[in-house]
Parts: sequence; structure tokens; C-alpha cells
Amino acid sequence: MPRSLRLLTLVLAVALSACGGASDPTGEDAAANALAVALVPVQREVLAHEVVASGQVAAWEETPLGVEVAGLRVIEVRVEVGQAVAAGEVLLRLDDRAARSDVAQARAACAEAEASLALATANLERGRALSGRGLMSAADFDQLGALRAQADARRATAEAALDAAGLRLSWTTLVAPDAGVISRRAVQPGEVVSPAAPLFHLIRQNRLEWRAQIAEGDLSRVAVGQAVRLRGAEGSIVEGRVRAVAPGLDAATRTALLQADLPAPGALRAGMVAEGRIETAQAPVLTVPLAAVVRRDGFAYVFGVDQSQRVVRHRIDTGRVFAGRIEVLAGLEEGQPVVGSGAGFLGEGDRVRVVADAP
Repeated sequence: MPRSLRLLTLVLAVALSACGGASDPTGEDAAANALAVALVPVQREVLAHEVVASGQVAAWEETPLGVEVAGLRVIEVRVEVGQAVAAGEVLLRLDDRAARSDVAQARAACAEAEASLALATANLERGRALSGRGLMSAADFDQLGALRAQADARRATAEAALDAAGLRLSWTTLVAPDAGVISRRAVQPGEVVSPAAPLFHLIRQNRLEWRAQIAEGDLSRVAVGQAVRLRGAEGSIVEGRVRAVAPGLDAATRTALLQADLPAPGALRAGMVAEGRIETAQAPVLTVPLAAVVRRDGFAYVFGVDQSQRVVRHRIDTGRVFAGRIEVLAGLEEGQPVVGSGAGFLGEGDRVRVVADAP
């Protein structure tokens, strides 16, 4: 064999010997390098079922207030937007000079009718005395009775006119029909008012309510009297109670209107939109830590570990999230161990090392 060929054969032999001398890592080394995981059991907890909806905060009753006369000028406005008022409190005054003059005229006409009635009554009494002695004919006596009836009718007409004039005078002062808060004002001193336009809006008794549209599937679980929790400003919670649920569904949206009283609305104001949660019932559910769930390809999974310390993937159906845990609707059983955290680093068949408390 030529010398160069023998040298090449020796180099190949040394290389093959070196490759054959290398060994795979032992099982102990692989276990030491495996990802450490901690297992937690699937727990059963009692949770309140909730119907979640978004709705608007509105006035229980917002009453438009206006006057019943036209062509009079506003001489005084006594309230501002946001001001609380009592029932019967004066909100606005109109120029009442013409109305007062009408009342005085009607009062004078009423006094004149009273005097005419008194005279007619006296004449009738005298005629009755004369007729009894045969000194007055029956026709004359009947005439006196007719005059007395006419005077009585004129007095009634004058009293009705006085009442009408007094009513028109009362319309020159606008008062609050109920206690509440002024939500809108559309009038200024000096304006000439019209009976068709509301001058103020009053939130009666300062009562607010929450109005939401409930989906058809949730309607059977909602009833009058159930508690409602709204999230107010800066995360505050406002408590309410369902007052009414519409008996029918809207044909277009397939939803029903729900109204909930808010006895203490706090920072909530009419017109705000708030999310509400309605407690319907309590029932036991299965839960796992939120960190145990990963989502891949549009599905939710958790991971367990088999006897050979390899990862097993379980597909699950999830529900509500609360306090760092998530509801499991299907795919697991109570007490079944799953990887509690770090599931996002795992894959089906990975070798892991189970420890009591893993990072």
C-alpha cells in the first residue's frame, strides 16, 4: 500500500474511534435539565351565576315643566341646573300685572252680583208678604221670583269668572310638582314664554335607574328583586335592584328591557353607560388557575404529567374568569392534577420534572 494511502486510513480510523467513544446523556442528566413544573388539582368552588349587560343610567322619571299661558314675560328665575328643590317650591315667576287686574275686575263683578242677589231676595220676601194679604197679583209675584233666580245665576257666573281669573294668575308662578333635582333649564329672565316649550326638566325625587337590554338566552334567569352591581367612577361599586323586566322581546334585537333602581347612585349620573352584573343563582363549578390555561389554534388547553414525566395536553372549554382563576366547563375532573403555571413553555410529550413549588 502506498504511504499516502496508509496515512489517510489511519486518520479515518482515529476519527471513527473518537465518534464511537462519545455517549448519549444519561437519564439522570436529562431529568436534571428538564423544565421544573408544579402540579395543582382542579378545584370545585361555589360561584354565583351572573348575567352581564351594559346599559345606560337614566332618571327614574324626568318631568318637563312649563307654563300654561302665552305671551307673558319672565321676570325671575329662581333655580339653576343641579339644584335640589322641594315640592311646591317656586321655580319661575312671570309678569302677572294683567292677571292681577283680571282678578280685581272679576272680584268687583262678583260683589256686584252679590248685591243684586241680595236686592232680588229682599224684593221677593216683600212680594210674598203682600201676596199673602192679597195686595199683589200672582203674575207680579212670579216676576219677583224670576228676578231672584236671575240674580242668583249672575252671582254664580261672577264667581266662576273670579275662579278663572285666579287660576290664570296662579299660572304666572311655576312651582315644582315634586321634590327632585333640576336637570335642564331652557329659559332666561326677560324671555316671552310659550306654553308649547318646556322651561325646566326635573328628575323626580332624584331617583336614578339603570336600563339595559337583556339577551333572549338570559331572560329566563332574570327576575324582579334580584341584586345588580354596577361599576361606577374610579372602580366604585354601586348596588341596585331589578325593578321591572319587559314581558316581551324586541323583534329586531331579540332583547328585553330591564330596569333597576339605584337608591344610592354615588358618582353615577344620568346619561352615563355602565356595565352591570345581575346575580341569578349559585352553583358549584370546576376551576383552575388562570396561568394554567394556554390558548393555541383557537382552543384552550391545560397540561398534565404522566408516569413517565412527560407532558400530556388536555383540551378544555372555559367559562368565567374571577380572582385569578377560570371556570372549566368541560375536559377535566375534580382533583385532576394540572401544571399550575408556565404552561405556555410546554408542548405535548415534553419531559418535565415535577417539584413541589416551581417558578
